[in-house]
Amino acid sequence: MSEAIVSIKNVSKRFPGGVVAVDNVSIDIAQNEFFALLGPSGCGKTTLLRMISGLETPTGGQIMIGGEDMALTPPNKRPTNMVFQSYAVFPHMTVEDNVSYGLRVTGVPSDETKRRTAEALEMVKLSHLAARKPDQMSGGQRQRVALARALVKRPKVLLLDEPLSALDAKLRDGMRMELTRLQETVGITFIIVTHDQDEALSMASRIAVMDKGAVQQIATPSELYEHPASRFVADFIGKVNLIDAKVLRSVGKHISCEAKGLGKLDLESTGTTGGTVSIAVRPEKLKIGKAEPKAANLIKVEGKVRDVAYYGDTSHVVVSTKDGLDLSINVQNDSREGGAGVERGQKVWVHWSPADSLVLAE
Repeated sequence: MSEAIVSIKNVSKRFPGGVVAVDNVSIDIAQNEFFALLGPSGCGKTTLLRMISGLETPTGGQIMIGGEDMALTPPNKRPTNMVFQSYAVFPHMTVEDNVSYGLRVTGVPSDETKRRTAEALEMVKLSHLAARKPDQMSGGQRQRVALARALVKRPKVLLLDEPLSALDAKLRDGMRMELTRLQETVGITFIIVTHDQDEALSMASRIAVMDKGAVQQIATPSELYEHPASRFVADFIGKVNLIDAKVLRSVGKHISCEAKGLGKLDLESTGTTGGTVSIAVRPEKLKIGKAEPKAANLIKVEGKVRDVAYYGDTSHVVVSTKDGLDLSINVQNDSREGGAGVERGQKVWVHWSPADSLVLAE
């Protein structure tokens, strides 16, 4: 990783009443990185973002930005700017006046203010709407006004607090691509807070998954999805089948275990010597068929289709085994016939490669 622009060292935040919002968090965020803080509601991600911006004061630890300790630096003096979930644009001002406001109140000369405002509007593709008021614009356009207003002050770090949550699904998809393009264009560090896994996976170069005030794992999107460090991360990032198993024997990087509904399995594992484990396998890794597969070295089980949900490009199928194990399978609808090719109540076989199974010790 290149040199850190934001360095968070053993930061904690405790509120009155003993509530621990952030618990001894340490993260280094690189220059020009698109970094995501991801987790369920109440996990501490927004509190951490507010401490970076200076809107909250840490109970303990240190926050460095650009190599400088921010402990005594007020929010308006920090090299950061924040985009809020509610946009917070001024309804009585035009788009141009909204964007230029921060420069005007800090005494930037009018010629430079005009030039930088025009550049910021061009970045977010709103130059043609400079004279409009916010109530004459769509939610996505208002969000871009908020982005331009934050970018015009040229912060070292742009902080985004759930910036897309107020948009409808189609606008959110479009704005994800817009934000990624914008971050690459302006070349500054973006830190986004979100509870939406798809949002984080599709935009961020790295993600910190948080739970109960602590960081559970920091990794690239593909590493988080394919190699989660814990049961919580596996379950929070996308859909996953989690199968309980008891370890029978552990030798080097291999274990033998007794898995619910599957019987005895031999799998690769690291750091697991005994006790109970979870076997994680993603729904798209599972295959479904009407006949028992003949290929060797497959994990396979017979069951009955419990549910089928059609989503257009894919179908989601749930198969229940006789031992009470429910397996979720994603089926690609790659035929004009449509559907998963199975129906409720039908007997089927589910199989997958042992290499697609991940053993999680917690």
